[in-house]
Amino acid sequence: MSETCNHDCGSCGTTCGQDTRKKDFHEEPNELSSIRHVIAVVSGKGGVGKSLVTGLMAVAMSRKGMHTGILDADITGPSIPKMFGVKGEVRGSQAGAYPVTTAGGIDIVSMNLLLENSTDPVVWRGPIISGVVKQFWHDFIWEDVDYMFVDMPPGTGDVPLTVMQSIKLDGIIIVTSPQELVSMIVEKAVKMAEGMKVPILGLVENMSYFECPDCGKRHEIFGHSHIEEIAQAYHLDVLARIPIEPQLAAECDAGQIETIADTHMQGAVQKLLAADNPEDVEA
Repeated sequence: MSETCNHDCGSCGTTCGQDTRKKDFHEEPNELSSIRHVIAVVSGKGGVGKSLVTGLMAVAMSRKGMHTGILDADITGPSIPKMFGVKGEVRGSQAGAYPVTTAGGIDIVSMNLLLENSTDPVVWRGPIISGVVKQFWHDFIWEDVDYMFVDMPPGTGDVPLTVMQSIKLDGIIIVTSPQELVSMIVEKAVKMAEGMKVPILGLVENMSYFECPDCGKRHEIFGHSHIEEIAQAYHLDVLARIPIEPQLAAECDAGQIETIADTHMQGAVQKLLAADNPEDVEA
């Protein structure tokens, strides 16, 4: 400690053994909440199907007997409620507000559940949006949630930074698509997660291929996949490759994602379950 130290750590530009400044910026959820695991779903850019992967993961884990929840952090482009066909009003008490529950028992908090009209735009600046995401975390009562999935907005801006700093994440899933340009953007997300010291569970490639219903041949509509190259470069697992399926899109548009027969998330589910209960998962 310097001889000139005035013990005002907040105004000091150095660190020492007497530094009293807060080093862990993670915020606690509502005191009535019980959340065992938090997984963020991220992408380096928009349009790759991040919300779809979030929804499919929640459904897939729910089918394994887990109580799942979705915190929709994509405040200006929320699509989770439509995907699940939920509209109900958010109810609350003096202790906090409660998520809206889907037909299959998945808890959801999204900006679109708080708007008078779902098509009303949210025209807010970054700090306000980040503040709303924090409110979704600590002002809502998440009851007995085994796995919460956070649907992040695209990119590496205010909200992803806020979530990674404010919410203690068990890991992130990075969503990509086959185009080479997207592969470059994915690397940005990987490097951000590494810089924030958040574990990366693996990669999910959406729109990976189209399987012809007549001949069964696979066609790579968006070009040859580069996901294996990225996975090898960063020593990551490929958790899933989601094909282009018109029926999948139709059921999501109809708010029926919970009725989808195949979520394509088996690899990701196995990884989560293996981390949670390694003795209960087959090798």
